[in-house]
Amino acid sequence: QVQVVESGGGLVQAGGSLRLSCGASGHTHSSYCMGWFRQAPGKEREGAAVIDSDGRISYADSVKGRFTISQDNAKNTLYLQMNSLKPEDTALYYCAADLRSEWWRLLQCRHRLSADFGYWGQGIQVTVSS
Repeated sequence: QVQVVESGGGLVQAGGSLRLSCGASGHTHSSYCMGWFRQAPGKEREGAAVIDSDGRISYADSVKGRFTISQDNAKNTLYLQMNSLKPEDTALYYCAADLRSEWWRLLQCRHRLSADFGYWGQGIQVTVSS
């Protein structure tokens, strides 16, 4: 059974940085899409960044140039380095994974659609003060 657990959130001042980590236990799939989603109160869930098993990455325009998604396959760990944080980045951040094995599903990863992801962490709060 796959379990997804986030860590590394917290409170930071505008302009600061945080790094989120996501451990995906029980995950041994060679083909996958993993990503970070975020949801602020009163707003729709947004796919901030995704990465697939081939290393292809897609970012939301709102975080491009500031956030970096990466993975350590040996550790089954996903990271989100967040720099130049803005108050608008304040949200609950979720780590998610699409582990369906069909190769063509990788083509969908870049769209960062929450409905494609079957495994979710409980979320971790990131608060950016002005």
